[in-house]
Amino acid sequence: MLAHNEPAQVPQGDCARWVQDRIKPAQIEKYLDQGRCFIDAAAIEQALAANAQPDAGRVREILQKSLAIETLTPDETACLIHVQDPELLAEMQDTAAQVKTNVYDNRIVTFAPLYLGNLCVNNCAYCGFRDSNDSEQRRVLGMDEIRREIEVLAGQIGHKRLIVVYGEHPQTDVNYIAETLKTIGDVKVKTRKGWGSIRRCNVNAAPMSIEELKVLHEVGIGTFQVFQETYHRPTYERLHPQNTIKGDYLWRLYAMHRAMEADVDDVGLGALLGLYDWKFEVMGLLYHAIELEARFGIGPHTISFPRIEPAHNTPLAQHPEHRVSDDDFKRLVTVIRLAVPYTGMIITARETAELRREVLPLGCTQLDASSKIGIGAYADQESDDVQQGDRQQFLLGDTRSLEDVIRELAEAGCITSFCTAGYRCGRTGKKIMGLLRTGQEGQFCKLNAVITFKEWLDDFAGPETMAVGETLIAREMAQIKERMPEFYEQFVSAYHKTEAGDRDLYF
Repeated sequence: MLAHNEPAQVPQGDCARWVQDRIKPAQIEKYLDQGRCFIDAAAIEQALAANAQPDAGRVREILQKSLAIETLTPDETACLIHVQDPELLAEMQDTAAQVKTNVYDNRIVTFAPLYLGNLCVNNCAYCGFRDSNDSEQRRVLGMDEIRREIEVLAGQIGHKRLIVVYGEHPQTDVNYIAETLKTIGDVKVKTRKGWGSIRRCNVNAAPMSIEELKVLHEVGIGTFQVFQETYHRPTYERLHPQNTIKGDYLWRLYAMHRAMEADVDDVGLGALLGLYDWKFEVMGLLYHAIELEARFGIGPHTISFPRIEPAHNTPLAQHPEHRVSDDDFKRLVTVIRLAVPYTGMIITARETAELRREVLPLGCTQLDASSKIGIGAYADQESDDVQQGDRQQFLLGDTRSLEDVIRELAEAGCITSFCTAGYRCGRTGKKIMGLLRTGQEGQFCKLNAVITFKEWLDDFAGPETMAVGETLIAREMAQIKERMPEFYEQFVSAYHKTEAGDRDLYF
């Protein structure tokens, strides 16, 4: 592994050879069914057409299946997609909220995105980081720069969980990713009463080979995210030039299969909404979840549904061909929660604060806050500008601080959980899927959510947030005493230790 503070420059010839060697055809073909992939576009279109006039009675039967935490079929999902009746839509939204509560309780997980470089060998038509965008300020962070980013994120803001984002380029290859994850994990920052650190690093990166993913698994990767962007193959091939790595639709489509074969059993799916019809993309996400469940017994740990946002010097992002309205966005979030009821759902700061408030109750479980996506932006003390267009992939819609978001959530009765215990206790993959489907995971997480929320309040909260947070904690502790009396004494002991300054206690 490279040992460096500054990323090594890669000669142009070496970069070209690196690109040529990326795709491993054998690691695609082994998963195909007689040469066919699991996305059946004709079947998707047929299901959407056949369910264009949903019956109210059938819709209600489908909702009961969602409440039983069972994955819906394509026909059932297509039926929900086409519901227009306002009363039925309201029932769908109420059921989606109930499914979320049954599986995840009232917890919301927060995280921060951390972009470590914007070099990329691809040329995606909608992306500010595309290779042909000459107006982008290119940069890859060295280890010292990464430490300074983490000192802000973990020591000043209070984040415990990141999604670390990497471009596809030899300067940010698997060795760089592995070293950055170790660097992030090593940073400890003194806070008011304890120590701040990042306890889970999820990774959003390009598709990798099984061998590379095994390297990341050994380092201790969290969830591995690869978004298909669009499941509609003709659109995908039109937007991703065929002479680039990303131009290979199947290499990307089977990225999660390779991750699971490498024992990375928490994977995150996503589609970039606005590239093609959102109805097709929701069906594609469902097909992907069903395929993973059937082949590996584990569905996606998370599903993301970002809408395309404006990007510097990127005309297609300014005027997406299939723009998704706010109403359709709420509908698709509701349908995803009902179709894949066990999965975590991520609503990102691409969306405005107002829309996130409206969408969060429909089943979302994770959101980012205090987000900056410019390269090196967290530690940049010289700029007061949160948005730095020529240093970031797209523009954000919600730039509120983590504290503001936490206070608003607490006022709404939602507790912000900084817990990462389940991952370190082995509650991942098949084990966590079983716990989620039965609602048992929420019991463990209720205890850990309160402890980690108290930890954050004591280390980072201002007086107003502290008052709101303490009121919420009192209610949560009363619920724990009533619902889980067998754990209450042990829980109270851990809570008091946290008050005294102990950190990272969990069940």
